[in-house]
Amino acid sequence: MTSETLWYANRATGAISLILFTVVVLLGIAVRLRTRLPGLPRFGTVTLHRTLSLSATAFLALHIALAVLDSYVDITLTDVLIPFVSDYQPLWLGLGTVALDLMLAVLITSLLRERVGHRAWRALHWLAYASWPVALIHGIGIGTDTGTGWMTWLTISCVAAVVAVGGIRLAHSVRAARRTPAALLRTAEGARS
Repeated sequence: MTSETLWYANRATGAISLILFTVVVLLGIAVRLRTRLPGLPRFGTVTLHRTLSLSATAFLALHIALAVLDSYVDITLTDVLIPFVSDYQPLWLGLGTVALDLMLAVLITSLLRERVGHRAWRALHWLAYASWPVALIHGIGIGTDTGTGWMTWLTISCVAAVVAVGGIRLAHSVRAARRTPAALLRTAEGARS
């Protein structure tokens, strides 16, 4: 494979990873809100979230492998796993490494969910929310397509979708927090009567 082919494949897998991880985040929020997607039973949303998470991880692994294989830039396995040590664009590549490390923690704990327990798994699963924007910033900073129209619109669309659905998730959390004290008060008053 030529260096040019590797470069194009790396760009493509980076863009596809952005799309897939965006959909994974959106589905994760849908699962948390117990949203049923049209045409799927409720458990279908969870299954789709898990399946796309694994697919996104596979594309991410391919993206990383292509970056390491491409001889145009010297990216080592150390650069992939340890943030900010690369000679090539250490900040932007380091952010990608941070995002990868966070996603590895989410992936490993998800695969070992039964062993680590639901509480620990859920706490570590919040790292996915941190990983997505870090990976996005990595792509904006290091991506050679960042200034192109199609990549700009893709990035804006992904950010808008996550912000919109994240806003819905936040609104649900605020509503639930407001109801909880009132429900506790009603329960306490009912117990006294």
